[in-house]
Amino acid sequence: MKEICRDLHDEQEALDAIVSKLSDEQWDLITPFIGWSIKYEIAHVAYWDMAARLAASDETAFRKLIESMFVSKEAYIESQRELREATPAYVMEYWRRERKGLVDTLAAKGAKDRIPWVGPTMSARSKATARIMETWAHAQDVVDTLGIERGPTDRLRHVVHIGVTTFGWSYVNRGLEVPDVAVRLELISPSGDLWTWGPEDASDSIKGQAEDFCLVVVQRRHMDDTRLEVKGDVARNWMLVAQAFAGPPVDGPKPGERITIK
Repeated sequence: MKEICRDLHDEQEALDAIVSKLSDEQWDLITPFIGWSIKYEIAHVAYWDMAARLAASDETAFRKLIESMFVSKEAYIESQRELREATPAYVMEYWRRERKGLVDTLAAKGAKDRIPWVGPTMSARSKATARIMETWAHAQDVVDTLGIERGPTDRLRHVVHIGVTTFGWSYVNRGLEVPDVAVRLELISPSGDLWTWGPEDASDSIKGQAEDFCLVVVQRRHMDDTRLEVKGDVARNWMLVAQAFAGPPVDGPKPGERITIK
């Protein structure tokens, strides 16, 4: 747990380093993600870091939070309104406090310890992986809005992992039959290593940069706007429906809708 919690901390710090330098006006910039502002993005990450910290430390309090939040769509929106409308300084203070509490709490857990969540319970390790994924995904919205680039790191392996393990979920979530066809992944890590999943003799395959695969499964890029080499109908369809995060089915960006590769 110490290693993955260190990666979670580093992912949070990487986003902090970007947004902590912004002016109040920049915090109000609208991102490509469903009309959210940069402040909305950070408030969302901070709120769910708080919820994850509560889930890992006080199950009773967490259950009460979730029950009140999911009474209705309006209740869900209202639950985070105060934080979204707070000053950027307050949002940053809140996020730094809650994310530290989350990392410290998870680091004290065993990797297989069960933690309650909105759906089924999760292992402590899976919870840390999910928080890395969400932090990285929302950070992409921020850098896209600001027109800056961030260097990918091997922490992306956690995002790839959750992208692979949600293969079946991506179909079930849409009421579709899960294909009984294996897909081979051969992805180049930011440090140059080859990351592989699936049987070598699979007829369907996805090859390319790990960062591109991650951008697709968190729905920040359409696969046609990446350098991925996708072979086979199942592999292509997976990349069209892939959803590495919980919640109702969501369609990712259309081709060319977000930044296209050069």
